[in-house]
Amino acid sequence: MKKEVDLISILQLVVERLEILKIPYVVTGGLAVSYWGFPRSTHDIDIIIEIDSSKTEEMLKFFKKDFYINKEGIEGMLERDISFNIIHNESGIKIDFWPLGKKDKHKIMEFKRARKENVFSKTISMIAPEDLIIVKLQWFRESNSSRHLEDIKSILKISEVDLKYIKNWAERQGTIDILETLIEK
Repeated sequence: MKKEVDLISILQLVVERLEILKIPYVVTGGLAVSYWGFPRSTHDIDIIIEIDSSKTEEMLKFFKKDFYINKEGIEGMLERDISFNIIHNESGIKIDFWPLGKKDKHKIMEFKRARKENVFSKTISMIAPEDLIIVKLQWFRESNSSRHLEDIKSILKISEVDLKYIKNWAERQGTIDILETLIEK
C-alpha cells in the first residue's frame, strides 16, 4: 500500500531540485488552475522546463532516490520535443515535464511572463493566468474537453487578467471564437 503524500510537498521537492540544478521551470496545468481559478482536483503536476542534454545525468542523479526516472524519457523529450514524466516512488504521484522548445512562440512568451508567486510557503514560478487561458483555449480546440472551458471560466472569474493580451493570442492561434463565447456568458 502506498503512503499518502501531499501533492504540494511533492511539488516543493521537485521545484527545490530543479532550482538546485539551475533548470528554469514554470508550473502549469491543474495546480496552476487551482492557484489562478477555483480549486480543482488534479492527480499530477505539470511543469514546463528549459533543459538541454548537459543536464541529463545531473537530473537522473538528483531525482532517482525518490522518483522513478529514466534516461530514455529525458532523451526522448530533448530529441522529439515531447513530454516525459517521473513518478514519486512512495505516493505514485506523476510529474509531467514539458519541454520549452524553441518553435512555439507562445510557449516562449509564457515562460518569459511566468510569475514568482508565494505558493504554499514557497516561491514558485507559475504560469501567468493570461497564458494559462491561452493554453487552455488551444487544448480545448484540440481535445474538445469541457474541463478546459471550466478552467478558463474559473480563472476569468477569480483573477484579474489582461484581456487584450489574451484576445491577441487567441486571434493568432485561431481560438478567438471560443474565447468570445466564454466572455459573453
